[in-house]
Amino acid sequence: MPLAAPAGRAPWSADRLLLWTCVAIPLAGLALFFLYPLATVAWRSLIQKDGAIGWDNYAEVFATRGILTATLNSLVMSASTTVISIGLGFFIAYGLDRSCMRGKTIVQFALVLPLLAPSLVQGLGLIFLLGRNGLVHRWTGWDIDIYGFWGLLISNVFYALPQAVLILQAALRNMDARYYDAAEVMGASGPRQFFDITLPNCKFGLLSAAFVVFVITITDFGNAAVIGGNYRVLATEIYSQVSGQMNFGMGSVVGILLLLPSLISVQIERVASQRQFGSTAAGALPVTPQPSAARDLAFGAGVLAAVGMIILTVGTVVFASFMRLWPYRMEWTLKHYDITVSGGYTPLWTSLYLSLAAAGGGVLLLFFLSFGVCRISRAWAKLIYMVSVLPVGVPGLVLGLAYIFAFNAPDNPLYVLYGSAALIALCNFYHYHTQGFLTMMTGMRAVPQALEEAVSCIGGGTLHVLRDAVLPYIAPTVLGVFFFLFMRSMVTLSAVIFLVTPSVSVAPVSVLRLDEAGFVSQAAAYSTLIMLVVGGSLLVMRALITAVARRRA
Repeated sequence: MPLAAPAGRAPWSADRLLLWTCVAIPLAGLALFFLYPLATVAWRSLIQKDGAIGWDNYAEVFATRGILTATLNSLVMSASTTVISIGLGFFIAYGLDRSCMRGKTIVQFALVLPLLAPSLVQGLGLIFLLGRNGLVHRWTGWDIDIYGFWGLLISNVFYALPQAVLILQAALRNMDARYYDAAEVMGASGPRQFFDITLPNCKFGLLSAAFVVFVITITDFGNAAVIGGNYRVLATEIYSQVSGQMNFGMGSVVGILLLLPSLISVQIERVASQRQFGSTAAGALPVTPQPSAARDLAFGAGVLAAVGMIILTVGTVVFASFMRLWPYRMEWTLKHYDITVSGGYTPLWTSLYLSLAAAGGGVLLLFFLSFGVCRISRAWAKLIYMVSVLPVGVPGLVLGLAYIFAFNAPDNPLYVLYGSAALIALCNFYHYHTQGFLTMMTGMRAVPQALEEAVSCIGGGTLHVLRDAVLPYIAPTVLGVFFFLFMRSMVTLSAVIFLVTPSVSVAPVSVLRLDEAGFVSQAAAYSTLIMLVVGGSLLVMRALITAVARRRA
């Protein structure tokens, strides 16, 4: 709730000016580095080959069989991934939350692994296992064609599964144990309770998870580029049109096609999420599972088998990075870590620098924006909130393409940013702006009103409230947002694939380039180093948040 201005204070006092400055600067960044680039994509899609304005590019897209095929393939792939991920994700989430199965720590570790590496690592691991030179073929002689639909489907499921499980776990934890107690008193059986209580109360969580999986699958580039083979999807089609054929008009139209289902899905997910997590009864009691040998054994075996495939896939990538010649000379060596091609380790250092910049600058902008939004009038706050959550519906590929059109014009004052690590850092930040903003808003709304009023009563202005009341209270949230932005910037590929240059590249792109050049073991070594950096930052984040929480307590 906005703080009321003290009586007699001028409408534009220093405190009020500071408050609106906190809002204006982040909004200017959103306008300049998000809304403006998107507008250029829409405009560029209307520029025909003769320079006139019209719909020729759209007509050409709908008359091009290859692009229509890629669109249909993307929809089929995303729908298939969603169905499998939601079914498997609900099974895992239910086992973690509603059973006393053993090995929950292993399951949680396995679910973190796909988040530590670029999305293409899942595809790379499947190639090491099931490809023409994979372990399975080497040991059994089976000729498995892992490239194409099935390989891409498995890779996408491994990539999307952790996010589905997180949402479904939250939905299961959102239920009230008193419903189950009442059902027990009425003599309802376990299956009856599941179908009459659990599933109906999870419906919006299931819907929310389904659309999150759908969006991240239809917009993913890494797995499609590595293991997709001849199975063309929209993500690779955009890359082909822009980087391969330099057809920017067609690339813009394909980008718009990719944007539409993402925006629709995000809106549906948002409504579902609000209904699922906005309907918790006051004083709800958490459900505590009771031990059951048969049930716990069944869930333990099934869940561990499912997540074991993720561990096996990612672990194989790490293992292959230490083998001399996969899979013919299985001798331990560090030679693949002596990387001299594809820029060597320079892209890894560049990723570190720009990820720190994206996280540091981004967390400051998000902190000030959320602080201001919570204290201005409701009408303005709703408008600014709506603009601030828009980036979640824009795929990384589309945003990266937009940056090319917006900043690759010599007459543009911001042309100086083009081809620099700073532009990549900005793209990464605004790609994940919504998640960081929502997290920061959640922390900001949790600050006790009495704490701010206490600072105001002793004469403190907005700056003192910000420094002495708000920041110490939400320090764990600030740390969480910082490391979230850092980790996502380290592993994202789709948002930056168009922005790298021969002189400025990033670690995930180097993995892709090494794989394309046939240096698969070096690609595995590079992926392992990325996972070590991101995994180390995750451990540091947890240690810092724990230390801050103890100090505050």
